[in-house]
Amino acid sequence: MKKIFITLITIAALFTGCEKKTLKNPMIAVFIPGIIADSPTYEKLANGVINGVTNFNDGKDDDKKALLSIMEVGTNQAEWAQKLTALAAERKYDVIISSNPSLPDLAFQVLEQFPDQKFIFLDASCEGNPNIMTKCYDQAQQGYVTGYIAGLMSKNHKVALISAQDYPVMNNIIFPSYKKGAQDAVAGTSVDYRVVGNWYDATKGAEITDAVCKTGVDVVLPICGGASQGVISSARNNKIKIAWFDSNGFNKAPEVIISSTQNLQEKLAEEVTTEWLEGKTKWGSAQTVGMKEGYIQFVNEDPFYLRNVPENIRKQMDELVEKITSGELEIKL
Repeated sequence: MKKIFITLITIAALFTGCEKKTLKNPMIAVFIPGIIADSPTYEKLANGVINGVTNFNDGKDDDKKALLSIMEVGTNQAEWAQKLTALAAERKYDVIISSNPSLPDLAFQVLEQFPDQKFIFLDASCEGNPNIMTKCYDQAQQGYVTGYIAGLMSKNHKVALISAQDYPVMNNIIFPSYKKGAQDAVAGTSVDYRVVGNWYDATKGAEITDAVCKTGVDVVLPICGGASQGVISSARNNKIKIAWFDSNGFNKAPEVIISSTQNLQEKLAEEVTTEWLEGKTKWGSAQTVGMKEGYIQFVNEDPFYLRNVPENIRKQMDELVEKITSGELEIKL
């Protein structure tokens, strides 16, 4: 986090007293729909854009360097549209880069007032709008692989997913694929689904985990931001296991985490930033990337994975990942 903080201070100074019409510099804003410190996904987004800008600026004169601003808007989703509109209203950012499935719909509202604004969104899908380019992770693959190991590791054949909120990608892709994976791994596995109601309430996360443990659930997948800390605390107390999503989470709780599927958000964010700076963005396009393209990985070499998961299950997971990566197995919901 120090890297991002220092960059924000340095870049903010560059904007003082500047209007876009007096600058040649390309100007980028990163819109963080949350808090970087609470989300590896948003930390990787910010770092990736920073890397892209840093590499582009290397060796260039000051009047040709890209300028960057990073804006954290908090976890209250009701405020995101207003804050995204306010950012576009500054009329100085050539492109706004962000990451969240809900953002294309918010961008449509912004474009009604500011039709020239350009957006690049990761972890989202929107095709055909000339002002928007998106790249989405194949979360059906991610959910399926996570569910599969949860099913294999559950002694009671009962697993759960605890989500921060209901949203289309969760309801239509992540949870159904997680459920399918668990039940394909072990027929008859029951899959519970609970909602915290926000992305920060660790107390509620712990209460929900305690509740599902009482029903016999012994493996949980939390996708609930800061509330995941409560899930971890409950998992320790109840001696159950956790499957982790979007990053390598083993160090968060080595004694309870049994798997991690991670997306390479930092790499993808750097690539889309570089493409835009080089004038190569394919506006209106929507691409889905997954294991085959190298943007989703099942972490199978971490020492805690090797310690926590029996060899026979690790072998089954290696075979599953190879089938998905090669295209032999396609996840259909």
